[in-house]
Amino acid sequence: MLKNEETEKKLNLNQQRLGTVVAVLKSVNAKKVIDLGCGEGNLLSLLLKDKSFEQITGVDVSYSVLERAKDRLKIDRLPEMQRKRISLFQSSLVYRDKRFSGYDAATVIEVIEHLDENRLQAFEKVLFEFTRPQTVIVSTPNKEYNFHYGNLFEGNLRHRDHRFEWTRKEFQTWAVKVAEKYGYSVRFLQIGEIDDEFGSPTQMGVFTLGAGGHHHHHH
Repeated sequence: MLKNEETEKKLNLNQQRLGTVVAVLKSVNAKKVIDLGCGEGNLLSLLLKDKSFEQITGVDVSYSVLERAKDRLKIDRLPEMQRKRISLFQSSLVYRDKRFSGYDAATVIEVIEHLDENRLQAFEKVLFEFTRPQTVIVSTPNKEYNFHYGNLFEGNLRHRDHRFEWTRKEFQTWAVKVAEKYGYSVRFLQIGEIDDEFGSPTQMGVFTLGAGGHHHHHH
């Protein structure tokens, strides 16, 4: 595959991924959305274009990335009504932060694979135990699909800064365990071209609070 063709495919995959996130958010009627690990604001700009989202917040651990998001979204130039709908702040995703609370939905798109696996549990607690939005959308690469990619990095990973990538079984095992532990139900979506043997390039879990399953609060 030519380099630019591969780039093209990745761009298209990213659009499909974000399109799916927006569709899921609309289907659960989320008005207030927090994007954890928002990066340069690809998802935020889509949400901003859609009037049904009343409060949109982006959080990233990197201050410089947030500055780029601010530029890309032209936040300073937005009319006041629009400006009121969006906010950005810097925070770590593995420590409790009161500002994460009060949203209908949290999106965590292509983020968990950048966390060390031993920090993942701290992140789960922050998100599913303390913040507890009604809906959580998590997407991550499906490692099995890497069979289709050239130029992989060490450990067959798609990005140099990925700490891990999961097969479908690994992701689903993790998601079901987290859902059961914190009183959520979860369903899975495949994003991008589906290969009969290897699945799709992106896997997504949609967690819904308190649908089925009894939750005993652990402290």
